[in-house]
Amino acid sequence: MFCSLLLLLPGGAGAQSPAPQAQVPNRGALFKLEQGGHTAYLFGTIHVGAADFYPLEPRVMQALQRATVLALEVDPLGDPAKIGNAVRQHGLYQRGRGPASAELPAPYRPRLERLLRRFSIADESVAAMKPWMLASLLTVSEFAAQGYDAGLAVDAWLSQQARARKLRVVELESVAGQMALFDRMTMAEQALFLQEGIAAIEDQEQAAQAREIASAWRNADAAALDALARKAASDDTFSGRFVQKVLLDGRNPALADNVVKLMAREKDSLVAIGILHLVGTGSVPELLKQRGVAVERIY
Repeated sequence: MFCSLLLLLPGGAGAQSPAPQAQVPNRGALFKLEQGGHTAYLFGTIHVGAADFYPLEPRVMQALQRATVLALEVDPLGDPAKIGNAVRQHGLYQRGRGPASAELPAPYRPRLERLLRRFSIADESVAAMKPWMLASLLTVSEFAAQGYDAGLAVDAWLSQQARARKLRVVELESVAGQMALFDRMTMAEQALFLQEGIAAIEDQEQAAQAREIASAWRNADAAALDALARKAASDDTFSGRFVQKVLLDGRNPALADNVVKLMAREKDSLVAIGILHLVGTGSVPELLKQRGVAVERIY
């Protein structure tokens, strides 16, 4: 199972003490986009973080300073009511069904219980969660066990910085739209998604992938990011195919279209989306080139 971290439960970002900018290394990936006299910088994020990720390197912070708008996939600091409605509509059972463990084959139920105890997750707190959402929670918990916190997510930190500068934040997608992609799976498919997530955590695959993704982003390691893209494309598990076909290939064209629309409106902008959308075949930068945008990879 390839761990994508493309969609996690939204969370806020805590304030960080600034470090001297000259000492700040590159993170993720950064592209410069130009079309029609307008410029945008496209930055690759991950949806978890650590205190020492921040501040981001000077070119990203300068792009934020110049920008008239910050564009994110979704704004983790957006309207809590909208986020809550999306969770209720797409992530939770309606009355009369659940819990997710009931969807699993019998041998998986005690395995799920062991993981819930390992991560100190109370049964009652997940009783209403559909299997896909419970699998996402387990993924977040595994990343937390590796020292990475959804509350320090890169996109949330950028949103916080934009708000401090009175900079407008716009969304390229919606929380409801993202969650609907998972909710479109049949219940049997969601159960399989959860089964594969349980197995990936048990055999340490998820922990290893968490470290790989975070390390590649932390070090702006282009070769490692390309290797992650190849790994995602070759993963033939149900979860891996879902990530590649639905969460990456399925979303990248609309993300690219929305970046083009944004650039037509805004002279200077900063766009920050998940790092796996920026690498591999059919990536957002590749699609932007096909749409006539001049794309320069800075790192």
